[in-house]
Amino acid sequence: MPSPPKPDLDEPLWHGRLELPATRITGYSLEVADPLSGGHLGDRVRRQAFSACLQAWREQFAAMGIHPFGRQHTQHIRQDRLDALLHQGGPAAAVLRAAVEDYAQQFADVARRFLRQKGWRGVERIVVGGGFQDSAVGRLAIGRAGELLAREKVGAYLRTLHHHPDEGGLVGWVHVIPTALLQGRDALLAVDIGGTNVRCGIVRAHRKRAPDYSAAEVVERDKWQHADDAGVTRREHVLEGIAGMLHRLIAVARRRRIALAPFVGVSCPGLICPDGSIADGAQNLPGNWESERFHMPSGLESRLPKWRGEPFQVLMHNDAVVQGLSELPYMADVRRWAVLTVGTGLGNASFVNR
Repeated sequence: MPSPPKPDLDEPLWHGRLELPATRITGYSLEVADPLSGGHLGDRVRRQAFSACLQAWREQFAAMGIHPFGRQHTQHIRQDRLDALLHQGGPAAAVLRAAVEDYAQQFADVARRFLRQKGWRGVERIVVGGGFQDSAVGRLAIGRAGELLAREKVGAYLRTLHHHPDEGGLVGWVHVIPTALLQGRDALLAVDIGGTNVRCGIVRAHRKRAPDYSAAEVVERDKWQHADDAGVTRREHVLEGIAGMLHRLIAVARRRRIALAPFVGVSCPGLICPDGSIADGAQNLPGNWESERFHMPSGLESRLPKWRGEPFQVLMHNDAVVQGLSELPYMADVRRWAVLTVGTGLGNASFVNR
């Protein structure tokens, strides 16, 4: 397969870009103070917050001598087991539904407070992403929070991500990559770095099939739970792990003759500066990602091979922003919308369509 001509980029290529052809990012990584705890509002609805709700209800049932989950600590109970217990009914399901109600009340309150923020005023739709909604318990909780908001007629309604949570933060890159880089190509590499997992994938844009990128899909992906890897204590360990995953995906693209662009989009928590540094918000990652001596894009570029004679260009953006952008084709009927991503922390971003 001959290499396409090197593109003449007519679009600015910088990290954390806020102005995109179809939408404008009005804000992300907002840290709203929680008057109840003195911390951040997002802490009330991150994944661990549901575990806290469930633990509180388990303790109430335990006081009555009822132990439907056994003696295992709440944080150690796998999500698939919780889903199974929810479907089985009985005392365990009753405890789970009580925890779901508490969490949903908290989530609805957090959504209301975000809607009062400057960048969120006039938001008509809130998309909920992140790993929590990839479970029956999570979907039930988000659905209940949506019912509460609809009853109050706040002007915005909740819905969950179209894509699988492991893929939304990858697919969104088709809306960020300069179109010139896709000239003669139809795929790109994408990375989604979270506080618990790293996801990497090959994303096919399918522009000819759907110019709005609604047909974009992840055709190959890999996942690494770095938080449970005892050998990962420094940011360089994460970089090496990501580079290894990308080397495997590059080999897959070569073997399958995928028309890959020499581009890697990296979604990462925190405030992303135009030069590719991280100003704030990466505290859940191993090591200090906000150091002036650390530049993740160039560090990853140096660990990657050339693709058909061209070096890979690495571009960074906030993970909630990119996950939100995966929903762009489904937002034609609204002008202002936003995303909340529930994971190790609570990511957020808001958008205004052009």
